[in-house]
Amino acid sequence: MHDDITSSGAGSAFRQLYARAADPEARIPSGELIDVVRAELHQAATDIGRPLDSLVRTAAEWSSAEAERFRAVGSLADSGTSRLLVRRAALGWAPLGLAAGAWLQWLTAPGIADSPLSLQMLALYASDVGVGHPGAARSNAYLGLLRLLRASENAVPYARVAGDRRIADAAFRLPALLLLMSRRPDDFREELIGADLCLRAVGFPPPLALVRAELRADWEAIDYSGSEDRGPSPIGRCRDIANSLVQAGPESAARVHVGFGWTLAVLSSHVGALHDELCASLDPGFEMVELMRLRAREGSVYHHQVLLEGRPLSEWLKDCRADPKPFLAVLARSRLVKPGRSGASPLVKELVGERGPMFRVFSPDDLLVISRWIDALAGPAPGNAAGPGASAGTPAPAAGPSAPQRSAELSTLLAADAPSGGAPCDLREAYHTLMVRTGGPGLDDWCLRYVRGWLARARHRMDSWSVPLPTRWTTDGLRPWLLAQHDRHGAQFEESANAPLPSREAVVADAVQTAPLTLIDGSWLQGFTDYELASSDIGHSLFATYWDELGNGEAALNHPLIYRQVLKEMGIDLPPTASPEFARWPGFRDASFELPVYWLCIGRFPRTFLPEVLGLNLAMELSGVGGTYRRAGMALRAYGFSTRFVDIHNTIDNVATGHSAWAADAVDAFMAGLPDPPGPGSRAEAWERLRAGYRSLNPPGGFLARRAARRGLLAGSQWRSAAAVTPQTEERTDV
Repeated sequence: MHDDITSSGAGSAFRQLYARAADPEARIPSGELIDVVRAELHQAATDIGRPLDSLVRTAAEWSSAEAERFRAVGSLADSGTSRLLVRRAALGWAPLGLAAGAWLQWLTAPGIADSPLSLQMLALYASDVGVGHPGAARSNAYLGLLRLLRASENAVPYARVAGDRRIADAAFRLPALLLLMSRRPDDFREELIGADLCLRAVGFPPPLALVRAELRADWEAIDYSGSEDRGPSPIGRCRDIANSLVQAGPESAARVHVGFGWTLAVLSSHVGALHDELCASLDPGFEMVELMRLRAREGSVYHHQVLLEGRPLSEWLKDCRADPKPFLAVLARSRLVKPGRSGASPLVKELVGERGPMFRVFSPDDLLVISRWIDALAGPAPGNAAGPGASAGTPAPAAGPSAPQRSAELSTLLAADAPSGGAPCDLREAYHTLMVRTGGPGLDDWCLRYVRGWLARARHRMDSWSVPLPTRWTTDGLRPWLLAQHDRHGAQFEESANAPLPSREAVVADAVQTAPLTLIDGSWLQGFTDYELASSDIGHSLFATYWDELGNGEAALNHPLIYRQVLKEMGIDLPPTASPEFARWPGFRDASFELPVYWLCIGRFPRTFLPEVLGLNLAMELSGVGGTYRRAGMALRAYGFSTRFVDIHNTIDNVATGHSAWAADAVDAFMAGLPDPPGPGSRAEAWERLRAGYRSLNPPGGFLARRAARRGLLAGSQWRSAAAVTPQTEERTDV
């Protein structure tokens, strides 16, 4: 067992960082913290310039050799020891296994959602989270393994594993720093891809080689090189991405190599330490020492009246936190222990029985450890036949600060206040700033104020007639309501089928002013690329929707790219979306950035505003189906423009198996898990928030409502948004 993470010890910094970076709304500040991570990476930089295929072979060969060493350890264990050994191996890999692939979670961002490389990285990540299926991520497979081993107490959410004292601090070094880098994708994209390629080359976790033959787990998913899909292999996808980055130039290539080399070096160190730990645990005395170190703190509160060799037991237990061996020698001589006969020893019989003073103090696994120790007292301590020898082919880390030193630096920086940074001065600057995922506290504060102000406007005079959603949610769910809305959209289209079409100029002008919105399609859902949310019961369909909006990794299906093609047909060639020139393009009105900035802001807080995002998503996905898309298609066709954009939305947003159906199902999954009685956190409270989110697509006096009133058009993002909420005429409440 290992040190208490609440201590100020240096090792706890990696645990703290792991838990912090697992938060979907985490913001890691720039500056000195990033410099420390860069120094950590370059400390282990080796083999820069070697072909990637050669590096991949080295990692695969190392992994295979390590797996053999772990199998050799397993062969030395008896049945009781094997059970403990397997749990120890699985827990030792858990910080990495429960986050497998999480480091790719932010490699796409609104401003680069149409770049080929971003689409490739999103496709790779989507395979890791089992896109479209709840509980299908690699982490879920590892969680299943821990559950088989009855070792999952601290595994959900995965940030909690940082508090599991059965796991060594060293096990958190690699995953913690990978998670930190994942929250700074613009700083560490190349290093993350290099690290990912290394881990896929390693493939099956070497320590689990001693587990694989004994348990029926989802080993295909736990193997980071494996895939349950019939498409390209994950390692093949990753190698293609890495090769693209290597070919981008010497600096980019060096950073990919640094990420690969650092990952293999840190992984080698951790795997070697875990192997040594398993070898040592073959000795029952080693397990007993660790158990006492883990449990001594709570035990020392009691037992003041119990004496062992003239000293209170509580005092012995206090000493155990530093060194349990003297106490164990005393305990072995006491009347509580019969050496070699655990079945006759009061310590594991009368004292822990139903009427004993220590009933349920020890878990069954604890009692197994104690019994093994007692039985081993009759003879010589077991030898360490496997030996803790050095790994064959282990890459030697370069000289530099040790893990405790690096951890101490991180601990100091994590405790420091992050620089607040500046807030945007106007909507155009905010739009450009929010093209990336990162930002400091100043930007986050600005975004929170903007979202809260926007939602306040959405709640203004909100009643049963102003929002088409039912006034209350019932266990029947939203599917019946969804079908009724679809029927209404169809009827409205039929009624207006013969109405005059807007002029060509009006269609083009509308498409231009909608561009800041449409070219960031799906950005209100960007927070659901977070690893844990992307495969959750509520979030899996939201991530799948985001994945669809960006074309499932294919440029030909990417919605922003399709929209740009329509604009070019209209003679409009806009600057790249992420560029300052786009936000300052004079052809846009300032008001055209109001709703896009709201999307970008609320998308950064998938937990804080979960009900509102669910409502907004439902409004977006339903808005054009059956009516507005068809009307927009008629106008586009009349003037010789492609209708592909509206056609594809009218199909993928359908109310049976499409985005609007998924949106309704996500709402139902969320609401079903809430308590029905009124009060804080109740269904009634959440439903009001969700209805405000629905109305926030087109709040009173909002951009879409003002434009619809001015032009007489029901147009909006993808010619769909304004149809979601009846245009309002109430006075505007400014954000």
